[in-house]
Order: sequence, then structure tokens, then C-alpha cells
Amino acid sequence: MTKTWLITGSANGLGRSIAEAVLDNGDRLVATARRADLLADLQEKYGDKIAVATLDVTNGAAAQAAVKVAVDTFGGLDVLVNNAGFGSVAPFEQMQEDDFKAQMDTNFYGVVNLTRAALPIMRKQRSGYVINISSGAGRLGAPGMSAYHAAKFAVGGFTESVAKEVAGFGVKIVAVEPGSMPTNWATLASKSAPKLMPEYEPSVGHLLAMTQRLAGNEIGDLTKYAKVIFDLSRMDALPNHLILGSDALFAVRMVEAARDKAASQWEHITTSTDRDGADLSFLENLSLHEKGLAQRVGVQITRVRPLSAYRKRR
Repeated sequence: MTKTWLITGSANGLGRSIAEAVLDNGDRLVATARRADLLADLQEKYGDKIAVATLDVTNGAAAQAAVKVAVDTFGGLDVLVNNAGFGSVAPFEQMQEDDFKAQMDTNFYGVVNLTRAALPIMRKQRSGYVINISSGAGRLGAPGMSAYHAAKFAVGGFTESVAKEVAGFGVKIVAVEPGSMPTNWATLASKSAPKLMPEYEPSVGHLLAMTQRLAGNEIGDLTKYAKVIFDLSRMDALPNHLILGSDALFAVRMVEAARDKAASQWEHITTSTDRDGADLSFLENLSLHEKGLAQRVGVQITRVRPLSAYRKRR
């Protein structure tokens, strides 16, 4: 079945690769970018299979207009890919307020704006996919990237919450969390960094050096990323989060193991704040609800300690 897509940030990088995969597989596309002229070659090559729209994702009215292009041109919208984003490296103390806000507005509120515009269409259709391009950065925090990480953490939480709201009427939402890929992200993220205060050299300076070494040595394959994202649009069930790339998987597992260890080490403090005689039975229903949602997307929950274990410790 032919589907209609809308992709933000289609001019280059991952967005361009996804756009080409969509069109090469026979689907229709509304390709968007801040500069529509950068999409002229796609329009020339693919003709009436593609519509091009100028879009600043931070503008809610512009997001509504872009979705309207899909409806007016192709009769609906089946797949939204929230791909537009950028990052810069600086210690939080040295990051200008406008820069922090710009990263939050693009990387997070851009996702919110487009999703808000698309959901009424998908709800009426009783079907649709929203694929939010987050990052492995949405699971961990690195020095020098407070705004970027804050936005990507927000994308993950937003995705997980809204996915549970819309699952009942056939809409699927996933946060795709890639590792490194051969775009100009690493170069752009580091080139505007300020001269660091000496106190931030050991932390942010180390991150800058790593970022500069990464440029040109990313392990991800854009064509493979794009294929996976295209294939998601044909799947009956999606997880709330999907990690792509061995480097992202390694980093996420390392961070989650550290969090689990810290939770165990500090559990005696955590549980010491419970009210005497507190009744935890309400958590049973919550646990069953979460397990039911997980089973819908084919995820088995195996790491959660049974509630009875907490009761025994009280």
C-alpha cells in the first residue's frame, strides 16, 4: 500500500537519506526544509510523487500548514518523521540563553508542533506513524551539551507518553535513537564552541576533542538507517524507543547499568522516605497496565522486581 510521508529537515543528512528511500520505494512525500530551494533536485527527479514546503519547525502555524500540504496534495498523511534538529557544544554556564532556547525550540518543540498538527488527521484515519528522530543522547548526559540532551530526553518522554494515548486508535509513535552517522553534525556542533573557561577544560574540553575526532569516523550507515526507518512504516507494532547503532547501544547499556547500580546502592535512602504503613497495592494495577502496553509492542518486561520484594523489605 502506498503511503504519504512528511519529513522535516529533508535537505541533507539523515532526512535526505530517508526522503530518497521513501521515494525510491514508491511512496509519496512532503519534503520540508528551512530552504525549499535545497530540495529542488528531489522535485525534479521524482516529479508528482513529491511536494516541497518551506518549514521552520519552531513555528506552530507553519507546522499546521505543512501537514495541510500533505492533505491537499495527497489526500492524507500516513507517516510523519520529525527529523529536523541541531546541537552545539558549550558549558551551560557559557551557553547564551538564546542558543539554549533555540536548541530546545528546534529539537523538542519542533517535534511537538508537527505531532500536534498530524495527530488529528491520523486519529480520523485510525492509522498512522510518527517517527521521532531522537538520539542516543536522549538516554544519557554528556558535558557541554546540556541543551541538546535536555531536548532529546524530552523527546523520549513525550514520545512514550503520547504513544500510550494514541495506541488505542491505530497510531504508532516511536523515538528512534541513533548513534553516530556520517553527516556534518559533529563538525557543526563543535565549531561554534566558545573559548572554554579553564575549569571546564577537563570535562567539556574532553568532549570537544572527542567530537572533533568523531567527525569523518562515524560508524552509522545512512542508507541502512533510512531503510530501517522506512521499514518501520510497514510494521504492525513498534517499541516506544528504538536504538540504532552499536555505539549508541554500548553507551546506553553502560549508562543504564550505572543507573541500576546507583539505584541499588541508594535504595535504603529511597525507601526510607515511605510513610509508615504505606499501602503499595495501587502499584499492582499500574504494573499490569504497563505490562499490557509493553506486550502490545512485543516487549517482554523481565528486569522489574516484583512488588512483593518491596513489601518484604519494609
